Amino acid sequence: MSEAVPEVRLRAFRAIDEPETCALFVEGHTNVLASIGVKKVTSSKNGWTTNPAVFVIIVESMDGKRVFGGARVHVSGGSEPLPIEQAVSLLDPSIHKLIWEYSQKGTGEVCGLWNSADLSGYGIGTPLLIRTGVALASQIGLQTLFALCAPYTVQPVVNCGMELVSNIGNKGTFYYPKLDLIATAMVLNDLDAMSKANEADRTEIMKMRNHPDSWTISELKKKKITIHCALTLPHLEKWNLQEFIDAANQTYKQTDFNERDINFL
Repeated sequence: MSEAVPEVRLRAFRAIDEPETCALFVEGHTNVLASIGVKKVTSSKNGWTTNPAVFVIIVESMDGKRVFGGARVHVSGGSEPLPIEQAVSLLDPSIHKLIWEYSQKGTGEVCGLWNSADLSGYGIGTPLLIRTGVALASQIGLQTLFALCAPYTVQPVVNCGMELVSNIGNKGTFYYPKLDLIATAMVLNDLDAMSKANEADRTEIMKMRNHPDSWTISELKKKKITIHCALTLPHLEKWNLQEFIDAANQTYKQTDFNERDINFL
């Protein structure tokens, strides 16, 4: 970006409503992953773009033609398992039962976090997009929220009130998506209250919840930037969380998650 002070928009939408914007997200995220040597992950099939239980957060140019970063919130009970299930089920099949138990009151996962080199150093990925994912999850009606974190995102999600999921994997950790990268499973158990969040993160998340469209961020990480917030989800009247809770139940009952079916070399 050439501006002395970048000006962008922080926006949210349901994936199935904007296929063209989803394509821009996929392109940007793929490029970032490739730059760190990750050529293939479970989400690389991009089935999320047609999943009715996926909501997308983007940082975009004011004309909407470029996407500089983004994240997603997946709701359990959609057309595919949560990304954390897809990622670690071969290593620990008990993840399916755990997610199903949480899904009874509405659960999901914040994932797919990335930002381009254009806005590197502005705090777009952390803390902004993580905070936004937590705020958006409340708008959807979720009670809990998971995350499978790279090492550099563990502390930012802890700041938002997340805790280690210590009863799966190796005390909550997995080698993913490569053997030299460690992923950590985290969960926010009280999404509404965020009782374990630090005060700064809770304050910013509450702003997003209470005033999703009526404020502008002028500084992040002590750098000047103008971010216009547009976080009210369009067509939310078409969203019915109970339908996806019911779907999660149906999927779990029909699937035999048997760890003896998993073969290790």
